[in-house]
Amino acid sequence: MKDGLYSPTGEGTVQGGPLSPLLSNLVLDELDKELESRGLEFCRFADDCNIFVSSRKAADRVMSSISRFISGKLKLSVNQEKSKVALTENVRFLGMTIIAGTVAISALSMKRAMAEVKKLTPRGTYMTLERTIERINKWYTGWSGYYRMTQYPNQLRRIEAHIRRRLRSRLIGQQKRRRHLFEKLIKRGIRREYAAKTVFSNKGRWALSHTLAVAKAWPNRWVIKDMGQKIRSDEVHPHWFSPGKWIRLI
Repeated sequence: MKDGLYSPTGEGTVQGGPLSPLLSNLVLDELDKELESRGLEFCRFADDCNIFVSSRKAADRVMSSISRFISGKLKLSVNQEKSKVALTENVRFLGMTIIAGTVAISALSMKRAMAEVKKLTPRGTYMTLERTIERINKWYTGWSGYYRMTQYPNQLRRIEAHIRRRLRSRLIGQQKRRRHLFEKLIKRGIRREYAAKTVFSNKGRWALSHTLAVAKAWPNRWVIKDMGQKIRSDEVHPHWFSPGKWIRLI
């Protein structure tokens, strides 16, 4: 579609269309068989393929020979700009990365998820909290459904915690004046002196959203049970590590 009008495609297929991966599987089936015959470990989706070897020397050799196979036997071109030899922790594949032999959500995918949460919880919105959580749940259900292939449930927990903090920040902003926030915290069970110490400080709304008083006033269980926040990190999967295990992303 160009300028709002449909136009015929004279060559190739539409990028992102459902036909592209199907045709890739048909054309690259011979590549899969070649890699299998060589005993190489690989993972391919459509025309994106990662091959795993144990050394830099082997990687350079495989890169050269497979490129010749693709261009010579299959008559296809290899994108030299996107093709590279690198350590697994420096490579993203379908939003995932391999670090120390384990599968994790890549740093860029986590960053994009944080940005999406911010987009779904804007400041000064007319939308009710219930409607906001409904929108977040719709996005998070799809996002986490894909990325739960990670072996680190703590990555999902981090996104869920960020969602709650964004919601608390919004609740703080709705009070308009610090006096109103002070009274709200007292109504929600926070001791008067503790509420005053928290509210009447130089902290902004984002910093206040991370304080213990605010977290106690609107606890996790309130956001999850009463407001219905979607949680995925409490599920049990055989490939998941314990919730306390974390990994440093590059």
